[in-house]
Amino acid sequence: MKKGRIELGELPYEVLEQFSLTQEMIEDLPMHVLDDLCDGRHSPVLPIEVADESGERIKSRSRLAFIRKEDGQVDVVFYPALETSPLNDYDEVQQKQLLSGKVIIADAQTADGRRSKVFVQVDPGTNQVMSVPTPVIGRNFQVLAEQMHLGTAEVKGLQHGDPLTLIVENELMTVGIDLNTRTGIRICRGDEQRWREQGKRDWDKYTFGVYGCWMMDDDGNLDYVPEEQYTEELWNEQKRAGERNRAAAALHK
Repeated sequence: MKKGRIELGELPYEVLEQFSLTQEMIEDLPMHVLDDLCDGRHSPVLPIEVADESGERIKSRSRLAFIRKEDGQVDVVFYPALETSPLNDYDEVQQKQLLSGKVIIADAQTADGRRSKVFVQVDPGTNQVMSVPTPVIGRNFQVLAEQMHLGTAEVKGLQHGDPLTLIVENELMTVGIDLNTRTGIRICRGDEQRWREQGKRDWDKYTFGVYGCWMMDDDGNLDYVPEEQYTEELWNEQKRAGERNRAAAALHK
């Protein structure tokens, strides 16, 4: 596969339409999400709908990512939400750790048959098993350890999936591995509970775009409402969002 940033105009919207994801829905995603998609990273868990062999419409949820093929065309890969995680490659202890939300270090076989160490994590949004070779984010650990003056024991705990809470400039901060992030490491203000909650809910309840609104329910699920289907509640929320944005812009002048 060829590398290189993907432009929005190159996205295979005709394929996305088959899964009930319109161009308007994609373009109404927040800019940081669109940037991630154009860099080849996974999307948030989005609602999809597709017809089965008998023509029945089936609703589901999935992450997606865009890839550039050898011929230069852009295609889409789906990572659907699973009912359970496929963990047969891991022993009982490792399975319990993964199902509890921890990151583990495990052995994996490369394409050329060699064995290597990887970080493994279950994506809480889809139950898919994610893995990243340890050297890929090893350098990030080294930089983090230097900047935050971490000891060997603290780094080792992080590498084995334990979030670390510490005080930085009189403020409580928590850091831990999250393979869904760009660097593989996520830092947030607050304690470990706040860190875990942030990983599940990094969207506002209402995210308004040009054509409609992405809404997040109490369970963290995203759904899209086109503007022509707005309720009075949504119109009022859009008005309040606009007022907040104008006030914020005025403060930064």
